[in-house]
Amino acid sequence: MRALTVEPGRPHSIDLEDVPHPPASDGNLLVRALALGICGTDREIVAGSYGWAPSGARRLILGHESLGQVEAAPEGSGFRRGDLVVGIVRRPDPVPCAACAAGEWDMCRNGRYTERGIKQRHGYGAEQFRLESDFAVKLDPRLGILGVLLEPTSVVAKAWDHVERIGKRSASWQPRVALITGAGPVGLLAALIGKQRGLDVHILDRVTGGPKPQLARDLGAVYHVGDLGALAPDVVIECTGAGNVVLDALRRAAPQGIVCLAGVSSGGHKLSFDVGDLNRTMVLENSLVFGSVNANRRHYVAAAEALAKADKDWLARLISRRVPLARWREAFEVRSDDVKVVLDFAA
Repeated sequence: MRALTVEPGRPHSIDLEDVPHPPASDGNLLVRALALGICGTDREIVAGSYGWAPSGARRLILGHESLGQVEAAPEGSGFRRGDLVVGIVRRPDPVPCAACAAGEWDMCRNGRYTERGIKQRHGYGAEQFRLESDFAVKLDPRLGILGVLLEPTSVVAKAWDHVERIGKRSASWQPRVALITGAGPVGLLAALIGKQRGLDVHILDRVTGGPKPQLARDLGAVYHVGDLGALAPDVVIECTGAGNVVLDALRRAAPQGIVCLAGVSSGGHKLSFDVGDLNRTMVLENSLVFGSVNANRRHYVAAAEALAKADKDWLARLISRRVPLARWREAFEVRSDDVKVVLDFAA
């Protein structure tokens, strides 16, 4: 079968090659790939700056934003042939730490977790893959290829889950206004969940053209470029990782505001700011900032529910390009009007 593989640490070693079919030890479900989402993490691995191959292997099968259809499932697994499924990315560490033992491998404390298509486990970028039924999420079949958005949605479903859990520290906390920084797929999906929660959602991005501004407006969000005026959001979900945007998010939150940092910064960018002033503001206004990455099973389930009740036409517009596997190189090209690029295995 064909699979996209890469030698982690060696820039631009990605290739489409023939690999053996997945062994039964990979999971009790045999799945035929339908689509694979491409994101910044994949591009970092292709560039040689991230990623780890499985133990004893030189190359890694790429891909963590999966969508597939079950081809074979054992009796009693909870799945059957034809089910639309997505594979969870992270697996708990072998120790396990307290978080992994509780099913919260996204909160792993010792870093010994593994991840499909990223860290020490082959990914979903192959014509067939196997899944353990405990790490497979069944989707509403009406989603079709839109199910490939589940993994990025799970990331922001976790962010919102933690925002709401933290907000309960105060019985009086009733958020009304949310700011999402970044109008990429993660930011737009974060905004979608904010709207589903009945909040007044604002999106900050730097682009004025292309599909993003209209996607934001059609969602019912207010789209901003540059100045946010006097906006003081109760919730900020920061999805860019850009240092100046992160800093403004911390300063801008309303009293009792909660800031979730969901974008990973590249580092190497120095900013000068008054730490004491920021500390004073956050202390006196009971503000809070936290980081969030990855997701566990309950977040995937919440994400599946959010996608199932979303407007399907709007979701379809998030997928700006569907690239056939035979033209896979095009999927890794960065184009100005891209939102989410998907490799279409079924084309």
